Amino acid sequence: MKRLLSALAVLALLAQPAVVAANGKEPVKIAGPANAKGVTIVAVGAFNVGFIFESTDQTKATGGLMGAFGGTTKARSELVGVTPEMMQAVTDAAYADFVAQLTASGYVVQPAADLFGHAALARIKSQDAPLDINIALEKGSKGKATYFKPSALPSLLMIPGDFLGSGMSSMGMNMAAGQSGMAFANYAKAAGVGVIDVVYLIDFSEQKRPGAFSFGGLQVNSGLSVTADYSRMTLIAPSGKQSVITVKAPVAVEGEFVEKADASSGTDKALQSGANVAGGLAAVAGLGGMRFGKTRKFQFTAKPGAYEEGAAKAASLASALLIGRLGTLR
Repeated sequence: MKRLLSALAVLALLAQPAVVAANGKEPVKIAGPANAKGVTIVAVGAFNVGFIFESTDQTKATGGLMGAFGGTTKARSELVGVTPEMMQAVTDAAYADFVAQLTASGYVVQPAADLFGHAALARIKSQDAPLDINIALEKGSKGKATYFKPSALPSLLMIPGDFLGSGMSSMGMNMAAGQSGMAFANYAKAAGVGVIDVVYLIDFSEQKRPGAFSFGGLQVNSGLSVTADYSRMTLIAPSGKQSVITVKAPVAVEGEFVEKADASSGTDKALQSGANVAGGLAAVAGLGGMRFGKTRKFQFTAKPGAYEEGAAKAASLASALLIGRLGTLR
């Protein structure tokens, strides 16, 4: 189970960049650190915030009703009550905060028009905005997310590694991401500045991935966090080479942002209970082979106002973490 980074933990890490997370691992992973050296002028080419709306997480149960058997345990979670206006507000606030933090850290941020008006991006088309993606999460988990771009940027662009799509529908997006990455690199070389690409994925159910499941069932906790592994910042240097800083511990905030409810029907629970009893009797009789497991459905309802505030705060903390590490590479 990945360890959450709370707001206080993030602040402590920023104060002491060399400190590791409580589980003994760095809260970020840095690839190509030397490529960021000397880069002080940057343009933000992409800043995309994804919101998970639906996920199916599963794990194989090591026990069941009577201890020696069990099938696959699944949790199907759904977020409701979040409007496009709410997501756009979170994205705009997160972007403005990111640029402000970059500037405060000593970076010169070019106007977006300098990048998007350049010939290097002349043939690059924006992805649909907002962009819906069927995403592959951790092993055995998948979900649906919607990505928004800031109103201040004219196009929604992604580069390779910004998302892990699930299914054939992501092939076209992967090709477009490759073209955008090349265009950003060409601009960085031509203009002599760095190009920054950011992607955050906001999870509404903290730590509901497979590692969070209990031995005998499911533990799904409500909360808001910037997910690990799927949230990162890429700096494309004037050399065309990249420095990539990836969040490795979910950055979470505490508060009453969503309400959780067990949406499993009584019929579903009764059928699963009966199947598990049958499996238990079969195991006792020495028949074996009957592994039914459990499926639970959870509905999370966002609280207007509180949800936007919490999501923007999580993004701000993630930005502080990533920019802080980027500054040490400069």
